[in-house]
Amino acid sequence: MIGSLPAPYLRIPKAGDGLSVGLFGGSFNPPHDGHLHVSELVLARARLDRIWWIVTPGNPLKEHGNLAPLAERVAACRRIARHPRIDITAFEARFDTRYTADTLAILKRLRPRLRFVWIMGADNLGNFHHWQNWRAIADTLPMVVVDRPGATFTLTSAPAAIALSRFRIDEGDAALLPSMKPPVWTFVHGPRSALSSTRIRASKGNRGTGPASSGALGQG
Repeated sequence: MIGSLPAPYLRIPKAGDGLSVGLFGGSFNPPHDGHLHVSELVLARARLDRIWWIVTPGNPLKEHGNLAPLAERVAACRRIARHPRIDITAFEARFDTRYTADTLAILKRLRPRLRFVWIMGADNLGNFHHWQNWRAIADTLPMVVVDRPGATFTLTSAPAAIALSRFRIDEGDAALLPSMKPPVWTFVHGPRSALSSTRIRASKGNRGTGPASSGALGQG
């Protein structure tokens, strides 16, 4: 599973006590400019100190037949995320976690002095109620949900969005999230693109291990 992945990427990134850190998890198969754009958007709107791209060994809700090796996806992320405040990590492979709730529990235990914020796309909000222990995730960290083409109406239709509606704050207050007690979340709008990792793989006709330019948010 880990293959030729360099050891530093199996460690939890370093960050000073008290810093605000956005957690952007996904398979990044492949990573693209949309992932970078969303990271920059959330860095600015939520005024985060850093964002960690957590490259997962495999999403339990997705098929893995076209999943590129973890080391290849990490290397591709390194090539596209050339930003001084973005860190690439695959520490989930070290701890053998498969579910976000387990990953967050590890981070809260090992990095208790960091202020974490979970980042996900609106399409993921649409199926968030299928995630393992999704309510525990919402109770663990503040969340930023980023709009995506075709997913805007998840705000009114997604079971999780409905269940958590009273905890939603205005996107103009996103900078308050790192210091707020969960459950709390906001929905952030910005420039969008219809491209995704799935479409990039389909257009290439292969696993799509290399980074692609001009994309959209896709945690997969």
